[in-house]
Amino acid sequence: MAQKKSLMQKAIDAAKKVVAKPLVPKKVAKKVVAKPLVPKKVGALKQFNSYTPKANEKYMNKSQFKHFIKILNEWKLELSNDIDRTVSNMQVELTAYADPNDRASQESDMALELRNRDRERKLIKKIDGTLLNISNDEYGYCNGCGEEIGLNRLLARPTATLCIDCKTLDEIREKKMAK
Repeated sequence: MAQKKSLMQKAIDAAKKVVAKPLVPKKVAKKVVAKPLVPKKVGALKQFNSYTPKANEKYMNKSQFKHFIKILNEWKLELSNDIDRTVSNMQVELTAYADPNDRASQESDMALELRNRDRERKLIKKIDGTLLNISNDEYGYCNGCGEEIGLNRLLARPTATLCIDCKTLDEIREKKMAK
């Protein structure tokens, strides 16, 4: 029994020593992490979305038109710069890889980049259409029902052409057609 106590006592003492040791953080090499890719257009839109209407302000007045023209032109400029930058990068980075896997990766990356630029090109057309609507005083009203789209919706999506109700109905129709 004395031996058991001494063995038990040794185990307890060993456990106390393990617990009593202060935890010292290990030195770990700093990991280099690339910045997350955030589309610039989102930042640009947030930058201008600080418009607050004044009390009793008329919907789609001159100051609101100016605000949205500024947003749309900045957005269009950023998208155009991104497209130009992509074209120049693709010309510079064009490399003929001997390894089929490397070549496939490069082609896949280029295809993705081109698909993104095509979407941005379509968005630029939509921005041009929106700017045309502003010049014709047709901006801010729903193409479906003719009601006001709403300032908050336009601040969130300056190229919106449908009010939230018409857009919801449109999406429901799309879901039913997809089935």
